[in-house]
Amino acid sequence: MPSPFTAHAAETFPAGTPAASQIFTTLLSRGALTRLELARRAGLSAAAVTKAVRPLIESGYLVEDADTEARPALGRPANLVRVHGGRALFLGLKLTGDAIYAVLTDLRCRPLLARHVPLADRAPQAVLATMADVVRELLTEADGYGVHVMGLGVAVSGDVDRADGVVRYSPFLEWRDVPLAELASTVTGLPSTVDNDVRALTVAEQWFGAGVGLSDFAVVTVGAGVGCGLVVHGRVVAGAHGVAGEIGHVTVDPNGPLCHCGNRGCVEAIASDHAILTRIREGAGVEVTDTAQAVELARRGDAHARDAYARAGEAIGRGIATVANLLGPERVVISGEGLAAYDLFADQIRSAFAAAAFGSAAQCDLQTRPLPFEEWARGAAATAIQSFITEPG
Repeated sequence: MPSPFTAHAAETFPAGTPAASQIFTTLLSRGALTRLELARRAGLSAAAVTKAVRPLIESGYLVEDADTEARPALGRPANLVRVHGGRALFLGLKLTGDAIYAVLTDLRCRPLLARHVPLADRAPQAVLATMADVVRELLTEADGYGVHVMGLGVAVSGDVDRADGVVRYSPFLEWRDVPLAELASTVTGLPSTVDNDVRALTVAEQWFGAGVGLSDFAVVTVGAGVGCGLVVHGRVVAGAHGVAGEIGHVTVDPNGPLCHCGNRGCVEAIASDHAILTRIREGAGVEVTDTAQAVELARRGDAHARDAYARAGEAIGRGIATVANLLGPERVVISGEGLAAYDLFADQIRSAFAAAAFGSAAQCDLQTRPLPFEEWARGAAATAIQSFITEPG
């Protein structure tokens, strides 16, 4: 189908070498640095840094300022190199089963505008039409900033192959084998990156959040599903076929409830919102329609509701311990809409983790970080920025 409007993307990122992309990424996540500090952090020579930053400064993606607070006893003050956040704009969309969350960000992934639009129909063409409307609206708003929108990132739950831009399977949208990156580019006219929503969130946390400076960490999300994003040796793990870190489908109880994946006793079959609601209905014999009711019931002391959350916490803790035992991350960030009930299963998560983590893996720092869906959309924008600076031309 033809694009319904004219896109803004009009140039490519002037990073001709992997070193230039590495330097730019370092400055994105670490903030302003002197060339000497930049060389040390990137593991490059001073000459390599100078060669890499020159075209980026000339094209306005980096700027160099005098560091007036760090004057040496002799000579001129060192100059700080930093990313010019206003040099380019990006769009990020987070798709859920019933809504699109959208943000417009600058080059440093700082949100400038946000939108939330309900989805009346989950069919791919209907969702694409709504996406096009949202993008059109934000592009119109972006005109006021006087710089181009360089790319679009879309985050979707489920099995997503970023390299091919295909949503292999998304349970909440009920999609199979949808070439979303190609379709999104067609209807918006923007270079489009599609990734699993938790991996996209992990990119944002690695560059701008709780993972800055860490070589190995994980993001675990709880809510409608249970997801996990992994960073190993400084790289977000995507797996050979686009699937990695699926702790939601780690079996923690072989005799447990049936999961939508076909197996029994997966973490997600015990700890997802749907699983918790089902367990409360079956145990308490009352109709609980949403998580807010379930949380209220548990906080009032209902034994069945409290047991459902306790069991969910144990499953999540064992799932996190599996990640710690396999990869030994320095930190695991726990997030997702399920954190609204965190007080009901926090103790169980930590005790189950401590019991199942082997040896020094138990030293892993567990950190909670409530992130609304707009932050997930920001994660999608981060993947668009990542594609822009690492896949120039």
